[in-house]
Amino acid sequence: MVFTILIHSMQSFQFAIKKRKENGALNFENNFHTGLFTENSFVLAEGWYEDNLFHVDAFGFPPAEPAKTTRAYFGNINFFGGPSSTSVKSSAKLRQVEQENPDAMFVFVADIWLDNAKVVEKLRELFSGYAEFPPTAFVLCGHFLTCPAGEGHVKKLKEGFRVLGDMIAEFPNLGSSSKFIFVPSADDAGHSTILPRPAIPNSITEELRRKVPGALFTSNPCRIQYCTREIVVFREDIVTKMCRNCVRFPADGDIPTHFAKSLVSQAHLCPLPLHVCPVYWAYDCGLRLYPLPDLVVCADKFDPFSTRSADCNIMNPVS
Repeated sequence: MVFTILIHSMQSFQFAIKKRKENGALNFENNFHTGLFTENSFVLAEGWYEDNLFHVDAFGFPPAEPAKTTRAYFGNINFFGGPSSTSVKSSAKLRQVEQENPDAMFVFVADIWLDNAKVVEKLRELFSGYAEFPPTAFVLCGHFLTCPAGEGHVKKLKEGFRVLGDMIAEFPNLGSSSKFIFVPSADDAGHSTILPRPAIPNSITEELRRKVPGALFTSNPCRIQYCTREIVVFREDIVTKMCRNCVRFPADGDIPTHFAKSLVSQAHLCPLPLHVCPVYWAYDCGLRLYPLPDLVVCADKFDPFSTRSADCNIMNPVS
């Protein structure tokens, strides 16, 4: 028999696994399917019920539901967000615009340390390289300073954004043609580290926004709709945290595949307990991945990767 259960206690779960392994009743390597099994994850458990106990032989995640399957049931309801009550995925006009612009490009960069001279110089090289062929958008993720929030943090951040605004102004093509989307991290100035995280306060960014009309300061995570494509950007060391808090580290070491499977099966950006990643429940919907978007960008300090699961692309641009 198979049950869907919620891993609610890491300690009791690990104790049960240990006892089953000691008794020779569990093949520890083969009984976990693909995924990072963490506390607060929904899993499918296969086994038998005897003596008022459910004896588990194998664990796996619920099967992921591709977006096209979800939309077949719900039609054009807009789950993604935005002003429209209907999804634009089926818009013929937007699909035509998308097809007429095959060279449209998004550039994702994480850890834009504005107080680090080497990073600022590399940013200048990046902008210079794209100056003649402006991308649709630069998505710039925090941390925006090397130091965590504290005394003098706001002053340094305002100065960093001022310098960045001056730099972008040196490339008129970029300033007029590209959007600059800023996604904050937990260590950037603003509200507490609870998720979802609001945008960096306007008082810090007003000078840059004045110099760069295409600058957008968003929440974390943020959602980007480009024509019929849906993109979710999440600046959090979520891969690292899930690896650190998983019940069993995958033996094959293929973390990107296991991580992607976990996200699409849980349909959530942060399937972790509250003491690891606090979530503001009134806005938990901002962390949900249902229906699955076309692209999920998890800006993590983990190694760069790009993988695909259930017709959803998942990537990490790295620092």
